[in-house]
Amino acid sequence: MALTTLIFDAYGTLFDVAGAARMAAAEVPALSHIWPRLAADWRAKQLEYTWLRAIMGDHRDFAQVTADALDWAMAAQGVEPALRARLLALYDDLPAYAEVLGMLAALPGARKVILSNGTPAMLARACASAGIAAHFAALLSVEEVGIYKPATVVYDLVEARLGVARDAVMFVSSNGWDAAGAARYGFRTVWVNRGGLPMDRLSHAPAHIIPDLTHLPALWHAA
Repeated sequence: MALTTLIFDAYGTLFDVAGAARMAAAEVPALSHIWPRLAADWRAKQLEYTWLRAIMGDHRDFAQVTADALDWAMAAQGVEPALRARLLALYDDLPAYAEVLGMLAALPGARKVILSNGTPAMLARACASAGIAAHFAALLSVEEVGIYKPATVVYDLVEARLGVARDAVMFVSSNGWDAAGAARYGFRTVWVNRGGLPMDRLSHAPAHIIPDLTHLPALWHAA
């Protein structure tokens, strides 16, 4: 079956998850030396909490998980609690990666959709803030099923909500575990390996690996 639909992960794929800590450091000199570690801890705990809550059957939405992860990261780095509200506000308006707008514009014939752990409100605000909302036909959130990726029922949302068969989908994520989960599901997957990391030792691998999203239009048009 011909590919018709491009499904994007959001955080880390379209939106720079280090952006909130980096922008806060520009405002608060005390963060200037620790913001990279703060950002890394925040992201690591955010993902860890999604997996643990999925395993435990104790779902909380991504806004709560993001706040909980920030609390841990701030405690680990000794960041003043007074900065919590500002960091969370900046996370609501994360910047898109520099190549995202050009990449989306280079894919005029593709039906483009986001499938994300983010809540509907988080996704709508992030897309609007980054100026990319008009490019997407739909924003799909795990909140519809109450469990996080890579649970199979999350990927089921694509056919359930869009009527698109899995073999008509190219799925794009910067998270190796998400690309593996989507590959297992039957999507043709693209791993955006921004950090040049080794492949995760999982049972399914992405069909394509690219260093950033500038390479995606060529893959799509060649498919």
